[in-house]
Amino acid sequence: MKKALFIFFLFTIFYNVSIAQKPNTLTKKEVKKGWKLLFDGKTTNGWHTYLRDTVGSKWTVQDGAIVFDPSKPRNGGGDIVTNEEYENYELNLEWKISKGGNSGIIFDIQEQPKYRATYLTGPEMQVLDNIDADDNKKENHLAGCLYDMSGDATVSKPKPVGEWNQVRLIQNKGHLTFYLNGIKTFDGQIGSEAWNKLVENSKFKDRAFANFAKVAKGKIALQEHPGSSQWRNIKIKTL
Repeated sequence: MKKALFIFFLFTIFYNVSIAQKPNTLTKKEVKKGWKLLFDGKTTNGWHTYLRDTVGSKWTVQDGAIVFDPSKPRNGGGDIVTNEEYENYELNLEWKISKGGNSGIIFDIQEQPKYRATYLTGPEMQVLDNIDADDNKKENHLAGCLYDMSGDATVSKPKPVGEWNQVRLIQNKGHLTFYLNGIKTFDGQIGSEAWNKLVENSKFKDRAFANFAKVAKGKIALQEHPGSSQWRNIKIKTL
């Protein structure tokens, strides 16, 4: 009898854990707190390729994840962006990258034809294989960093290639806070003196980026870049 109760107890624990960890779902507690899914685990509904109406063929859904497959035809690529704009929010998601892979989470994007790419208006949280990616030479290009602006190896602690990494990206009245796998990788205010110095010491000081990070509101993108990337548990809460 005791053995049977013990087995039932273990089953209950594992069952509850599996339910709580099921990808691309929200708990009742999360729903009550205002969380919403940006990915339903089955389709790319709610997303489109930047400056297009649909999602390109390089982006598919496989095994409960949005997958970027660079082997597919070139004209099926491009960054994908949310249909909606977001201003004050917390974004949570998980990503994993292929060996040597490179991608990013770009936000505050102003989707207009005069801006040919997402990164002309939106800052980026880097997604990278720190070990084998070509773009690992500068420390503020490492995973979790505010790309080309802030961060280094002391805060960039991605999991090994093939494992899921957890992201929290918080923007509230222009104040940004990044976390990768529970480690804070950036904290700062868009438009502040400190921010402007970061811009001046980055590639974003160039004329091509005249409208970079001018508005702390916009669409959110998953970036096309070398290598394959996978994304799941993409959810957002308005602050």
